[in-house]
Amino acid sequence: MHYVTLFFCGMLLCNCIPHLVCGLEGRPFPTPFAKPRGIGFSPPLVNFVWGFVNLAVALVLLARHPFTLEPAADLVSMLAGVLVIGLYLAHHFGAVQAKRNA
Repeated sequence: MHYVTLFFCGMLLCNCIPHLVCGLEGRPFPTPFAKPRGIGFSPPLVNFVWGFVNLAVALVLLARHPFTLEPAADLVSMLAGVLVIGLYLAHHFGAVQAKRNA
């Protein structure tokens, strides 16, 4: 269960970045609350709050499941979460942007 939790921590940490950045820059960006979900834009405030919630949940999980940066299963689990969600989101939002620009 520890490795699964770290995997989801990595996903949450990776997902918080674009939402926090767009919110702080005042730019709209898709969120799960947009219409259509994950495709339409949400306002910057919604993005910042969504990014903050992702970050807060990840930090709470990390506090309960600490890990080290040594090359071990803990770090691999977290990085796998970052990689999986990063690849998925890059593909998804790349397709969303391609449709908008077509």
